[in-house]
Amino acid sequence: MLRYLPFLLVLALWIYAFIDCLNTPENQIRGLPKVIWVIIILLFGEVLVGPVAWLVAGKVRGAPADGSTPSEWHRNRRAKWVAPDDNPDFLKSLKDESKKDEALLKDWEADLRRREDELRRKDDPTPDGPDDTPPPAKS
Repeated sequence: MLRYLPFLLVLALWIYAFIDCLNTPENQIRGLPKVIWVIIILLFGEVLVGPVAWLVAGKVRGAPADGSTPSEWHRNRRAKWVAPDDNPDFLKSLKDESKKDEALLKDWEADLRRREDELRRKDDPTPDGPDDTPPPAKS
């Protein structure tokens, strides 16, 4: 089991470098175009040259623009996002949609009642009810 560990570590580094290269914007890549970096990572991944070269020289790695540490940057970035059940705008939009749906449902029900009444009137020639007399016999 332990003999597979180096292979798994190399594979994990290779996958990390590949995904990191694909997700990095073009303006943060140094030296070569992104396509060339992807090819280098794919071709030289087994011997660790490609992934290590990407991690060392391929991407501009620096402090965030506001000067904060990476963990502070992540905390501040998360603070902008609010869970849907805590977001008052989202909850208000749900209430508005619910009101619209209820109004639409009432309109449909009223239209259905109107159509049913029209059909009953067509089937019922007398205002008191259907005529129980048998149809005239054919001669």
